[in-house]
Amino acid sequence: MAGRNREGALTATEKSIVKALLAKGWRNQDIQALVNIGRKATINSARITETKNDAAIVVACDEEVEFFQIRKNSYDHKTGLNLFDDERLVRAREAMVLAVQVFNSPSMRFKTEVFTMLANVAWTYLMHEHYERKGVKIVKDGRSLLLSQIVERHDCPLSKGIKDNLRAVKVLRDDVEHKLLGRADSKWLGLFQACCLNFDKSMCELFGAQLTLSSELAFALQFTKLNFDQATTLNKYEIPGDIDAIDARLREGMSETDIADLEFQFRVVYTLDAVTKSRAHFQFVQPDSAEGKDIRNVLVQHKLADHLYPHKPGDVVKKVAKATQVAFTQHNHTQAWRMFEVRPRKGAAQPENTNRDYCIFHAAHGDYTFSDQWVQKLVNVCGNAQQFEKLKSFKL
Repeated sequence: MAGRNREGALTATEKSIVKALLAKGWRNQDIQALVNIGRKATINSARITETKNDAAIVVACDEEVEFFQIRKNSYDHKTGLNLFDDERLVRAREAMVLAVQVFNSPSMRFKTEVFTMLANVAWTYLMHEHYERKGVKIVKDGRSLLLSQIVERHDCPLSKGIKDNLRAVKVLRDDVEHKLLGRADSKWLGLFQACCLNFDKSMCELFGAQLTLSSELAFALQFTKLNFDQATTLNKYEIPGDIDAIDARLREGMSETDIADLEFQFRVVYTLDAVTKSRAHFQFVQPDSAEGKDIRNVLVQHKLADHLYPHKPGDVVKKVAKATQVAFTQHNHTQAWRMFEVRPRKGAAQPENTNRDYCIFHAAHGDYTFSDQWVQKLVNVCGNAQQFEKLKSFKL
């Protein structure tokens, strides 16, 4: 006979609680319902009967029973989070919700300052919980690591774009106590929107899609019908020199590809539709959709390809090898662009069909050049031993 699934068995603590509830006159089905709250593997009524007939089980005291009931009633049935067991995640979500609510509040003037502080708290709790569940100690000199220290760790699971965004948000947060930032709230809307979207994406990827904030904050930004004259005036609004200096620091050392990364700074493309006057003349386009990619390509056509894709294949190989100190060869580079489907193979009928994030075809001289983003992607791959081995084993 196959052994019983231990996940469906009562723990020693649960047996003690069940014994106490039985002594208080609780019915089997009521005890079963209480115990099963928040359990991944539920128990059946037979487990209650087994506990009832086991005289060796010690009865829990009243305080233990009371706390057990409080803990069971602290589950959020929508997210599955428990205030006692998942305190960091509960607080992380609340901190980000508060950050958005304060920023969106028409009566608040302390927007940038509060958003950056609360967003930092939200991300710190999120990453601490990630490492705690992986069993990784992130305590140094008696204190938990700062978010700025976590994003620099080699095992940090966040993408480069997300890390760049968090570094920028930190710069703003650190300047809160030294400068008045309120006049520039609208200047950094893209950074803050990306921070929110990145947070929700990372939380769902690390801990489950049920934790998404999308249903609670369906639209973080409040939109009204825009008058184009008003929009033009807003763009001409004079920003103090010290604010512009901060804005420059946020992008210091970043390439155009880094700055264009939607995980660093969110952007919305508007297209005009012929609709009635009673409706807003804006249409939102998902940047990852085919239409969004077409729009993006049109918007960046005025940029010279040499500026956006400056690296020839040989240059890519040298830069990756230097950055990672691994034996990255031209053969490995060919494996990489084929594995990630960055460009067509030689002799393709449509050689221009490339992944524009990484590569472009030059019809004038019939070759390909690559972006900074492609170099960084390969650096990340080669920096991970498992991913690099997978790349080297790819069949051409």
